[in-house]
Amino acid sequence: MRRRAILIASLLAATALAGCGNKESVVKSAETEGAYLDVGQLRYQVEISRELNPADTEDRAYLEGLPRSVALLRPGQTWFAVFVRVENDHSTPQPAAVDFELADTQDNVYKPVPLPRANPYAYVGGPVRGKSTLPPAGSVASANESINGLLVLFRIKTASFENRPLELRILGPSVPQDEATVDLDV
Repeated sequence: MRRRAILIASLLAATALAGCGNKESVVKSAETEGAYLDVGQLRYQVEISRELNPADTEDRAYLEGLPRSVALLRPGQTWFAVFVRVENDHSTPQPAAVDFELADTQDNVYKPVPLPRANPYAYVGGPVRGKSTLPPAGSVASANESINGLLVLFRIKTASFENRPLELRILGPSVPQDEATVDLDV
């Protein structure tokens, strides 16, 4: 009888300890930038997000190649940049997300403004080579240590800054669509 009690107590203790070391293996949401998010077979990280000033030399480079008709902002609008890094830990190419949304707490939802492929900071998605990243090592975007990511560009209402946090949704390329979200530091 005593042996049986010791065995049951040992099993219960082992079960409890096993649960303590169990961490979440798939991360779908984060309360701040910098966390790794899993979408499909890839890991995404928002390196930095911020408002862009078209009059600033550095920020002008991020807007490079936008047609004049698209580049003009109306009163009450601003550019908002989200710089994203994507990792493929697999040995085979994996498709990266091409669909993003930015939402504020008042349910204003924004879609990205497409940047020309010629813009060295433009996030365009597509396949990520095995054991590789976006931006690729050695690229202009990866060499820029202040951003270390590719640009997903949004035109938003300046009033949305008062409706924080802004939430970035990363929508995966697979069907059914996989999704991860992160609250942005604004």
